[in-house]
Amino acid sequence: MAAQRILLIQGHPDSAAPHLCHALAQAYAEGAAAAGHEVREVDVARIDFALLRSQHEWELGLLPAALRPAQESIRWAQHIVLFFPLWMGDMPALLKGFLEQVARPGFAFNAEGNNPFGRKGLTGRSARVVVTMGMPALVYRWYFRAHSVKSLERNILGFVGIAPVQETLVGSVELLGDAGVAKWKARMRTLGAKAG
Repeated sequence: MAAQRILLIQGHPDSAAPHLCHALAQAYAEGAAAAGHEVREVDVARIDFALLRSQHEWELGLLPAALRPAQESIRWAQHIVLFFPLWMGDMPALLKGFLEQVARPGFAFNAEGNNPFGRKGLTGRSARVVVTMGMPALVYRWYFRAHSVKSLERNILGFVGIAPVQETLVGSVELLGDAGVAKWKARMRTLGAKAG
């Protein structure tokens, strides 16, 4: 497999202490680097940016300077991996705010004729979404129909042209123990090596 340009987006909003999301991202990065892929990382919690508060600001306002390197890394990447914990059934608000800021007109999509969203700006990139959660992953997938992950895949990533999108759901995290964590880290290293 040819070397890929991989961007890891750490969406855990707490950067004060390491969490499972951080360990999984580190393992993915280790596997990718060992296989010869180029890896960049964006830690959303370490970026100071304001949340968008109006459509006008989103369409015509300037991207905050602190987010320009993140947007450039998205442009650079061939494969994007997002890591986040499931909070109240969805991605943390900080990650959602980050995605709203960087997925601006003229970058994530462009007008085509009378359609302001006519041309997807991030085609040619694939993605993986890695989500940790307290509930069993099967309950989230089958009972809740993985609604927030499906929304992210369809309404954000797919909307801007990122496809295919794979997902990894890590459930019952409080019950994993050291052996369970080691198993998931090994899976991440394997995925990183495959840029999958």
